[in-house]
This record gives sequence, C-alpha cells and structure tokens, in this order.
Amino acid sequence: MPMHKKVAFDAPVIAPDGSGGVETGWGVNNDAYKCDAKFIYLRGGESVQGARLQGRQPVVATIRSCPEARAITTDWRMRDTARSVIYNIRSIVPTDNRQWLEITAESGVAV
Repeated sequence: MPMHKKVAFDAPVIAPDGSGGVETGWGVNNDAYKCDAKFIYLRGGESVQGARLQGRQPVVATIRSCPEARAITTDWRMRDTARSVIYNIRSIVPTDNRQWLEITAESGVAV
C-alpha cells in the first residue's frame, strides 16, 4: 500500500498553570508518534457534504499497526506534517488482517 503522507500524533498533556489549576496542551515534536499514512478524503453522503460546507474535511488515514500506533486514542490529535493541517481523531479501527489501523479524522474543528 503506497503511503504518501507524513503524519504525527500528539497526546494530550496536562501541566500546572501556576495558579493551582491545570492547563491541557499537546505533546509535540519529541513526544509525537510519527509515521507514513495513506489518506482517503471522504466525499460521499449528506453528512460529509454538510461537513465540507462548514469548512470541515473528513478523512480516513491508514497507518501500519504497531505497539506505538495502537496506543493512539481518540483523545489524541493527528497532524499532516507537510501541510501543517491538524485533525481531530474520531475513531480508530483495525483492519480485518490487523496489519493496519484506519483512523477517521476531521480537520477544521476545535481539537
């Protein structure tokens, strides 16, 4: 399977804000899991068309399954490192042969 995209996955990080509370941010660069991916941009049904009209782009990213990739959850975010686009992860599903993970994500939404 040709993998033409470079992506990174960032885990949420909770840090003290100095006032007794906490701030949620993202672990980037050294903390990120990076890999190659194949993107399929969704264009089909009514909900997809509605999302696109609102400036959101749903995508299915396929990545190779490994222990690091299986640690990714829907709390994380995905970044297209070449285009600097950030995606909110909606679901993660292993393929039938368990060699790949299919990640449904959406850009243009608050992450």
